[in-house]
Amino acid sequence: LSSIVDNVPLVAAAMGMYDVSMVEGSFFAQDGLFWEFLAYCAGTGGSALIIGSAAGVAVMGLENISFGWYLKKMSLLALIGYAAGAITYIIQESVFHL
Repeated sequence: LSSIVDNVPLVAAAMGMYDVSMVEGSFFAQDGLFWEFLAYCAGTGGSALIIGSAAGVAVMGLENISFGWYLKKMSLLALIGYAAGAITYIIQESVFHL
């Protein structure tokens, strides 16, 4: 979703959806797992499409990269990297409780 919608409004919308309780160990607690994972998703999800981040739009103009070229050549690699990072985060949290 972050690759299509700008990540700042996406995170702002999520902030109002969940009660930020201070219960220790709560998934939605302030600085809890949900917010860490949301930050990862919003920060890296914009790489899936070149128009999903300000840096992508800037490089499009500077390097004359077309949306179609990026979609064909880079989007799959970006999605694989995004998924690998998400899986690593989930495993790290569930196994090592970091």
